[in-house]
Amino acid sequence: MRHRKSGRKYSRTKEHRLAMFRNLLMNLIRHSRIQTTDAKAKGLKRIADKVISLARTNNLTNIRKVSYFVRDKELLKKLFTEIGPKFTNRFGGYTRIYKVGIRRGDGAPMSIIEFAFEEEKKGQKKQVKKMAGKEKKGSKKSEKLTTGEKKKDIGDKKVENV
Repeated sequence: MRHRKSGRKYSRTKEHRLAMFRNLLMNLIRHSRIQTTDAKAKGLKRIADKVISLARTNNLTNIRKVSYFVRDKELLKKLFTEIGPKFTNRFGGYTRIYKVGIRRGDGAPMSIIEFAFEEEKKGQKKQVKKMAGKEKKGSKKSEKLTTGEKKKDIGDKKVENV
């Protein structure tokens, strides 16, 4: 029985799994996007999200915790100065996984894992401003209606043309 035993083994020892995920994470930090199998990408997502949530705030304790996975000082510096601050306004979901297809040699399902940076689109700022300007429920500002229309409040719902 495998009660309360979470995680995959990947047919490797504990040390080999740790080394594999350290290498995958360092390559993800170095290139911001890597291609690997689905199972490894899902396992890496858990570790990468924890590391990035620690890298959002730059202090000695977090640097020491992250250095367990990221052994390269240059990548550690990049993580805390470039990548971490980009996610200060985001509360999770720092990585994104795309399914690519199958590997030609053995038929393993492949995926691309990348950082989910906020790319600004042309209309995105306008949408954010519109949402910030919306009124809260129960506000007393009246809305203009065209002639012949009436509004009636029924609890939380507004019914038009009553």
